[in-house]
Amino acid sequence: MSSASNWHELPANLPVPEDDGAAEGLEGRELPDLELASTAGEPEPLRTDGTLVLYVYPATGVPGQPLPEGWDDIPGARGCTPENCSFRDHAAELAKLGATVRGLAAQDLGEQRDFAERERMPYPLLNDAELVLANELGLPTFSDGRRTLYKRITLIARDGRIERVFYPVFPPDTHVSDVLAALR
Repeated sequence: MSSASNWHELPANLPVPEDDGAAEGLEGRELPDLELASTAGEPEPLRTDGTLVLYVYPATGVPGQPLPEGWDDIPGARGCTPENCSFRDHAAELAKLGATVRGLAAQDLGEQRDFAERERMPYPLLNDAELVLANELGLPTFSDGRRTLYKRITLIARDGRIERVFYPVFPPDTHVSDVLAALR
């Protein structure tokens, strides 16, 4: 597989996303008290007691479907599979630090379920196809020409209050190390 079709690898020379200020004001805010569809089959509450690590990503690749035209040219778009897999691979370490981990995207829930099964995700991925968090919290989005998706951002919340924001996130495949460092 070439890097263009291997979602587990990041191509060289991806454009680096710049901080556009879209995450300003998130620290200190309360997460909305809502439930989102999840890959576990049951709605999952967004607010949790204790520590929540919520990594938000645009969309994972779908086998048999090409990436959207120009995907690699959109700063921060490429890398959802490596990011998800890095959080998966560090799930036990994150849990030892007291964190509940959830990934969130606006892509089709069926695609998320297939991905979670294929990649053996040890925790549910949340679905926000209606972009509720974009409306309620102002989470940043972009358009790939066909749909509106979330920009990559990670929130650490304790007892429902956002304490730490990582934005922009780059490179996505090693970002989990920044989250682990913040939790220690």
